[in-house]
Amino acid sequence: MEMKEMYESMGICSQVLEFGLKIEKQLKERFEAIDETAEYNQMKVIRAMQECRVSDIHFAATTGYGYNDLGRDVLEEVYAKTFRGEDALVRPQVMSGTHALHIALSGNLRPGDELLSPVGKPYDTLDEVIGIRDAVGSLKEYGVTYRQVDLLPDGSFDFEGIRAALNDRTKLVTIQRSKGYATRPTLSVDRIGELISFIKSIRPDVICMVDNCYGEFVERREPLEVGADMIVGSLIKNPGGGLAPIGGYIVGRKDCVERAAYRLSAPGQGKEVGASLGLNQSFFQGFFLAPTVVAGALKGAIFAANIYEALGFDVVPNSTESRHDIIQAVTFGKPGAVIAFCKGIQAAAPVDSFVTPEPWDMPGYDAPVIMAAGAFVQGSSIELSADGPIKPPYAVYFQGGLTWYHAKLGILMSLQKLAEAGLVTL
Repeated sequence: MEMKEMYESMGICSQVLEFGLKIEKQLKERFEAIDETAEYNQMKVIRAMQECRVSDIHFAATTGYGYNDLGRDVLEEVYAKTFRGEDALVRPQVMSGTHALHIALSGNLRPGDELLSPVGKPYDTLDEVIGIRDAVGSLKEYGVTYRQVDLLPDGSFDFEGIRAALNDRTKLVTIQRSKGYATRPTLSVDRIGELISFIKSIRPDVICMVDNCYGEFVERREPLEVGADMIVGSLIKNPGGGLAPIGGYIVGRKDCVERAAYRLSAPGQGKEVGASLGLNQSFFQGFFLAPTVVAGALKGAIFAANIYEALGFDVVPNSTESRHDIIQAVTFGKPGAVIAFCKGIQAAAPVDSFVTPEPWDMPGYDAPVIMAAGAFVQGSSIELSADGPIKPPYAVYFQGGLTWYHAKLGILMSLQKLAEAGLVTL
């Protein structure tokens, strides 16, 4: 009764709460499996930190050029060991996941090279990076061409199409692990390994890069362990653990990382410069917490899938599928439902809960986008958040939650808003 009163004080009616609790009781075994993976990944991180002899001296701040930043260098060793790479670039100067991908791509591609995506079109913000949509400074402007092979209707790889697309100019293959604003399945590490193995059997010299955003610590292995040459991501998603206030990473082959570092800073300087500005402790501690934080976000995603599938909506992944990232897509088919869902997520936030999200024309997108994120770090999608483009099929993409309990509240509040708007019937 005390818990029910607490939820009622938060704006959740008894009918919504009871519906949610009924769903939650069915998920005990799946939640236990998530906790086991989190425990395994937690040990990986601690082992890497111990092997790298992390000390409080590594939390000290540097300024200016950042020469001989011990903490920065050890942090990059920890990332490389944890993700099984030869080298790593982990910097606050990387402003976003898109920026990290741009650095990795432009650092490793040269005029006349071709970039291939064998999993369909990448996430919307890469359109202008690549030149799919014309933009100042795109890879297209620098003479890099682009080709893509779409997935087959059942979500499988078009191996014959990929074989035909690979040519003498193909220098780099980009594989987006997560779904982005699409309703295709997220790629498991095993499937990524299968794809890389096929590509390398034809062109062993091609660089295989994986956009690893939203996928870190969801499984026990990462894409470098199945043949990827680089993995790229954002610190305000999974690996930052909710504590990193900015930053991105590139981990992989030493030569690939070095080329990316020269693009981030300047030719001749590379990884030697870049002050940590007092952020090292947040980066280390966030990485330490990341496996547990990701586990909470995964539980929230599974809870959301089971809630909305039970109400008759299409969800990707569905309620029983294995999970390979923290994103849950729900297709409502109506713009009003997407907006109501996001209003519920915002209303459940610890920060800016009083704000009402509205669709707007965001840079890098071709349709109005609504975003709900009452976060401690602006744009942090490891925190409870939801977003979606206001265009058919009118799907919303939910992710994050630094704790399972906050993710649970967010989903219940989204359901509350939909019920109040008469868009669902319990």
